[in-house]
Amino acid sequence: MRPFDYQRPDGLDHASLLDRDGATLIAGGTNLLDLMKLQVETPETLVDINRIGLDKIEPTGEGGIRIGALVSNSTCAADPRIRADWPLLSRAILAGASGQLRNKATTGGNLCQRTRCYYFMNIDMPCNKREPGTGCSALNGRNRIHAVLGANENCIATYPGDMAVAMYALDATVEIAGPDKASRSVRVRDFHRLPGERPELDNVLEAGEVITGVTLPAPVGGTQLYRKVRERSSYAFALVSIAAALRMEEGAISRASLAFGSMAHKPWHDLRIDAALTGAKPSDALFDHVADLLLEDAEGYGENDFKIPLARRTVKAVLREATGAST
Repeated sequence: MRPFDYQRPDGLDHASLLDRDGATLIAGGTNLLDLMKLQVETPETLVDINRIGLDKIEPTGEGGIRIGALVSNSTCAADPRIRADWPLLSRAILAGASGQLRNKATTGGNLCQRTRCYYFMNIDMPCNKREPGTGCSALNGRNRIHAVLGANENCIATYPGDMAVAMYALDATVEIAGPDKASRSVRVRDFHRLPGERPELDNVLEAGEVITGVTLPAPVGGTQLYRKVRERSSYAFALVSIAAALRMEEGAISRASLAFGSMAHKPWHDLRIDAALTGAKPSDALFDHVADLLLEDAEGYGENDFKIPLARRTVKAVLREATGAST
């Protein structure tokens, strides 16, 4: 780890000013400190934002709930309101990491975590995400955990988290504060980026901007499931994960929202899938159609080819469970 300056601002304005000067924010540090030890991240200044508040979970006037950016994953998952009305979020958080990490990891930091690609984590290997223009070593290398959707020759890494997948299905909104007291809100589905021509950019945050919270809309009831397929049941990143929020009425699906993890550079959401499910009666033919929509442009790169049939089977299993359809 390289030497760095350490600052602890006591307010949001101070944190934004420091970050605008090219410093790096730190809250729980569960991802950043690992990257610093490997010299993947080498900030000259760390700005510790743990003193600026943003650690409350509060109801909104519209019947939803606001989760402060510094609320720990453990606190969020255990909150009785979230467990009752947005259980999908609680289940996704509990499926990720260990208890010790969840105690430190924060809502804002979790959204901003970086990829776990082997080559991104190894400074001796070319990586466009770490050093733009050097190439993507994973294309012809070890890519078992890598993307089959939305990737290109610049980067085939995946977003590794669980919490954000649930937030995509729940259509959350990310609140962002910037320099000079400017603020904006971004749907979480628009927060992360696909690699495009700028694979080094994980999300839409700009210099000096700080996530202040995440808002969930009012609960809609129904069934909420999170399924994480991984190589072992203990702490491991997903090979494929699915967040599903469905409501049934008179034998048909009256509302559906699905999101998919570990398939792409960002959590994956396709409005066509939600539309195809809404108003339809559960059947294997319908579930096959949903899988076809999800995977129509899927592409494997060798070691990760298995993810495509795995995703198909997982989609069908989750939809059968969520709708109560016979197998």
